[in-house]
Amino acid sequence: MGQNRVLRMLDRLEQEPRADAVIDAAGRGVRALPLRGGRDLLHGRWLGHPLHPLMVQVPIGTWLSAALLDLFPARSREAGLLVGVGLAAAAPAALAGTVDWAELHRRQQRTGLVHALANATAVGLYAASLACRLKGRTGAGRALGFLGLTATGAGGMLGGHLAYRQASGANHAEEVPHVVTEGWHRIGAVAEFPAGHPVRRSVDDVPVLVVRESGGAFHALADRCSHLAGPLSEGTVADGCVRCPWHGSVFRLSDGWNVHGPATAPQPAFDTRIVDGHVEVRLRDQDPEE
Repeated sequence: MGQNRVLRMLDRLEQEPRADAVIDAAGRGVRALPLRGGRDLLHGRWLGHPLHPLMVQVPIGTWLSAALLDLFPARSREAGLLVGVGLAAAAPAALAGTVDWAELHRRQQRTGLVHALANATAVGLYAASLACRLKGRTGAGRALGFLGLTATGAGGMLGGHLAYRQASGANHAEEVPHVVTEGWHRIGAVAEFPAGHPVRRSVDDVPVLVVRESGGAFHALADRCSHLAGPLSEGTVADGCVRCPWHGSVFRLSDGWNVHGPATAPQPAFDTRIVDGHVEVRLRDQDPEE
């Protein structure tokens, strides 16, 4: 069986460059917002995964509930209340999603732009639905509500494609504990690691970032950034942390903790030791060899 029409359409959407100028301008604008610490809050760093998928449950849930109530004309007042609650919740959910979108790869941003347009259409339709309901035009309000739910469904499908097909928001370092074998792995002689400079090595085909401090201590983290798999070994090392060169996530070298987003998951960290003038690493939290 061949690829279905929806997937073919979405694949073409990812490759369509005509909106790239709009994406560039919008991305710069979002990144320039003076959010400060609020940016990590909106990314969901404190939560351990993106905040946007959690926040959209309120508008989706209330609008779906409103549609069910709209099947019973006597419950139009309650349906209108749910429409209003969904509209109020849509704004912070959209802000969280927009902050995430600005830090994605280009193909993800192309899909995300249409996802945002579908959701904006839904918000517009529900706002018009609420206005009609307040004016007593409940029939028009119900019709606009059903159209809004259709747009919400289209936006949700695109959001699912972003999350599961394009892996936006996923932890791109999650597989490391599953593929690195237990025990110590020799990765090179001590002299191969100049102090203060990130060096890339490999353990069981997993890229590993190794940093030697000026005092001689070694730190090792999974090299592919948990945000979108950026090469940390090409990043900047300062103040005991490494900064991803792609989207600016900052990780603590001592334990891989994500100090700043957009990464919401820490980096897998390795224990280190020196044996016969060579550096050896072992994935942290694995049981030691007997």
